[in-house]
Amino acid sequence: MTTLAQQMHQALVEKLTPTQLEVLDESAAHAGHAGANGTGFGTHFRVRIASPFFTGRPRVAQHRLVYDALQEFIDQGVHALAIEVL
Repeated sequence: MTTLAQQMHQALVEKLTPTQLEVLDESAAHAGHAGANGTGFGTHFRVRIASPFFTGRPRVAQHRLVYDALQEFIDQGVHALAIEVL
């Protein structure tokens, strides 16, 4: 896990108290795509997450909680975020 992925992981732990969580930096697979920064790190991420905060909420609301928890990272250059709610 990259440092940025670790920071994102920690932010999700603090804000959504997940019961399952995986943050994967998939930037290397997106080299040359829009938003890639040429380093192979820090732009494209996949989050697999289960959280008690998701209970009873529609998928869009669940994703919004994840986006809100990671907004500071998006503001700093995370280009793509794939969310898998478990």
